Amino acid sequence: MPDPVLAPLTLGTAGHIDHGKTALIRALTGVDTDRLPEERERGISIELGYAQLALPGGRRLSVIDVPGHERFVRTMVAGASGIDLYLMTVAADDGVMPQTREHAAVLAALGVTAGVVAVTKADAADPARALAEAAELLPGAEAVAVSARRGEGLDALTAALERAAAGLPGRAGAGGALVLHVDRAFTIRGAGTVATGTLWSGAAGRGDAVELLPSGRRARVRGVQVHDAFVDRARAGQRVALNLAGVGVDEIARGDVVVAVATGATGVAGEASAPGAAARPVVSYRVDAALEWASPEARPEGGARVAVHHGTRAVAARLAELGGRYAQLRLERPLVTRAGDRLVIRALAPPDTLGGGVVLDASPQRHGPSRDLLARLARLERGEPEPAPQPERPGSVGTVPVPAPSGLSPAALAIEEELRAAGAEPPLDADLDAPDELAALRAAGRAVRLGPAMHVHADALDAVRARLVALLEAEGEVTLGRLRDELGTSRKYAQALLERFDAERLTLRRGDARVLRRRG
Repeated sequence: MPDPVLAPLTLGTAGHIDHGKTALIRALTGVDTDRLPEERERGISIELGYAQLALPGGRRLSVIDVPGHERFVRTMVAGASGIDLYLMTVAADDGVMPQTREHAAVLAALGVTAGVVAVTKADAADPARALAEAAELLPGAEAVAVSARRGEGLDALTAALERAAAGLPGRAGAGGALVLHVDRAFTIRGAGTVATGTLWSGAAGRGDAVELLPSGRRARVRGVQVHDAFVDRARAGQRVALNLAGVGVDEIARGDVVVAVATGATGVAGEASAPGAAARPVVSYRVDAALEWASPEARPEGGARVAVHHGTRAVAARLAELGGRYAQLRLERPLVTRAGDRLVIRALAPPDTLGGGVVLDASPQRHGPSRDLLARLARLERGEPEPAPQPERPGSVGTVPVPAPSGLSPAALAIEEELRAAGAEPPLDADLDAPDELAALRAAGRAVRLGPAMHVHADALDAVRARLVALLEAEGEVTLGRLRDELGTSRKYAQALLERFDAERLTLRRGDARVLRRRG
């Protein structure tokens, strides 16, 4: 019987196409993870596959089998996010290949350092060269020559995996609220919507109230399965399927995050929990991160547009350098992150893994480099707590927290947080897909229309208005390009903001410039 004390762990495969990942998992578990007809017809993995592997000592690993083709690296990253250890395959007749190296770079970016190398197809070629190349690429990993076709080396491989797993603490004891990054959503007749993923933290049980981020939709857990078996509660580190009531299959997709409904005093953006427990993630269009690059040549220039992979979601972003290893990633679509989460950074075209890093601030203000900021980010990277705010002296001018408007739903508050985080670069209304919530925020004075297709948070609009007035008073007139540069934004947003201020009768257009409208 499995030892109930052993922490749940998730194993992810990695390796070049046709190096035998799926055949090896089939030989180890008896499960064919290629479930799609197209995968079986073409003989390659396209989507993520799942199985359970029993190790000799009783531990059971959740296995995520990933595609090896270069076209599906995005899917590979989605599967690798949240794994605890890897099983890298290197074919004896090929050795280390381009996708072997890229998958190794992804694992390094995710901070996954424990694992085993399986030199596959050892019956087809002498494995010595592949073993040597694997040792050079992944010097800390034990390597085992195997043949899935003949069943050779499988016992030695499972023993090596057990040794690698023995040194890992797992996530189950880390505490924190439920966080599950969805990698698959589908419907089952008679059961309804099912979402699957790796449970990053917390536990999931029947009857739990949950929220889907970034949409803010609420649902209830109707049932929980771990590898097709119903359980009362699933623990962090396990592959989990949640049967969700109150949400349609068209309202959830890969990249969404299932979290526990906030119950603490911090409201929608956070949840009260024990000291040291994993924080509740937040929805944000910006993150401050410490980044490492695969090589000096891989480091993009400041301002470059890159792909940011986090959990099971990938979004485009602008890279704003803050100094040293630190950067702000300004996202075109929101991520749901928390401090300590790992990121993978890839080039958009041609696609290639550039590096990765760790989130330091999951919802920062838009800022550039400064000495104080670098000192703060260094403290966050060291894990030091933020200094407590100093009490205001009598008569001093401070920042007064604005209470959340009463009567707004949790979903509306979640949308408000997205708009607040987006600042002067709000998402399109179509991307938010929340007309009722936006109407409620307009009625409460917390959101303002910005053209026909966007809303901006009222505080962000006030901040831009103040900067624009100061600029006009100093320079007399402002062009669209001047405001764009002042705000560090794009032409699209600068134009929408100026048109808003024209409509407010704050500004008057004269040719290509705006001036302050005279008050009479």
